[in-house]
Amino acid sequence: MNLESLGLWMALVAYVLAGSAAIIGVFLGRRPGPVMLGLLSAALVLHALAIGLRWERVRHGPFVTMFEILSSNIWSLALCFALACWRWPAIRAAAAVVMPILFVMMGWLLLTNPADGHFPPTYRTVWLYVHVGLGKVFLGAVLVAVGIAGVILLRSLGITGRGLDSMPADDRLDDLAFRLMAIGLVFETLMLITGAIWAQDAWGRYWAWDPLETWALLTWLSLAFALHMRLAARVPPRVGAGLIVTVFAFAFLTFFGIPFVSTSPHKGAV
Repeated sequence: MNLESLGLWMALVAYVLAGSAAIIGVFLGRRPGPVMLGLLSAALVLHALAIGLRWERVRHGPFVTMFEILSSNIWSLALCFALACWRWPAIRAAAAVVMPILFVMMGWLLLTNPADGHFPPTYRTVWLYVHVGLGKVFLGAVLVAVGIAGVILLRSLGITGRGLDSMPADDRLDDLAFRLMAIGLVFETLMLITGAIWAQDAWGRYWAWDPLETWALLTWLSLAFALHMRLAARVPPRVGAGLIVTVFAFAFLTFFGIPFVSTSPHKGAV
């Protein structure tokens, strides 16, 4: 096993330990604290090392294959959640919702072929890094919002515990979740704009309604609709939480589903 694979495996183990400690702690009535954040920080460092070693070996960033995209997004999503937990300690119990989502992505990663991929000439632009970076911030903000929304939904279903009950009231959680969704809207809007600029440089058109572009627009519309309902209709926290989960479902399909079931310019086909 080379250093790259070893770093990735050690990172995955640390992620699982961090998530397990958080989930068990929540349902035993303890708010996840320094142990979870310490393990999560160790996992992020090890994972960054593995990604960096692969980047150096293949001479391009983790943007091409499903293995690379899953790996880099697990890292960026875990980083966003760790920063949110550091900034707002009261939401750490949301790890009971966020970490299982990351566990699913880790399981998918382990089943994915780690072979190197072809780096298309159209990807050799600074707009790729800007576009991808904005997308990761968008998805990270929505993931943290989903964690908070999940707590609201669990409480509404009567699934409680001292760990979940230690979090703020639903209306306060709802307010924070939609602040994160607003951040997500800003970054997704910028992601679409930079993607259009990149498309013009790469393929001579700003927009072509290919499947990924269409789903990205649907995700933006679902996010805008959720924010509109929150501000205009003042939906209750449980309904707002459902809207947040719906937006995340659209975003997840846009990032990890559509690009790999269609032949589009985003795969370097043209």
